[in-house]
Amino acid sequence: MPTYVYQCSKGHQFEVFHSISDEKPRKCPKCGARAKRVPAGGAGLLFKGSGFYITDYRSKGYKDKAKSESAPKPGDSKSDPGGASAKPGDAKPATEKKKKA
Repeated sequence: MPTYVYQCSKGHQFEVFHSISDEKPRKCPKCGARAKRVPAGGAGLLFKGSGFYITDYRSKGYKDKAKSESAPKPGDSKSDPGGASAKPGDAKPATEKKKKA
C-alpha cells in the first residue's frame, strides 16, 4: 500500500498510508479544513537490468584502483602458467639430449 501526502487549505501537511481503493481523507486532522492530495517526494529508485547498473558512474580513480587490484600479478599461484588459451594438442615434446655418434 502506498503512502499519500495531503495538504489542507491552511498549509498543514500530513501523510496517510492507505490502499488505492480506500476512501481518501477529506479533512485535515489538525484543523478540519478541506485536504487535497499533493505530489510526494517519492523514494530513491535503483534500476537493475541488462542496461544500467549503479556502478556505471563510478569515478575514474575508483575504476583504476579496482582494475589494478583484480589484475593477476606475475608469479601469482592463481594465474595459469600455461595460459588459458592453450589447447590440449598443443603440448610441446620434451627436448632430448643428442647422442654423439
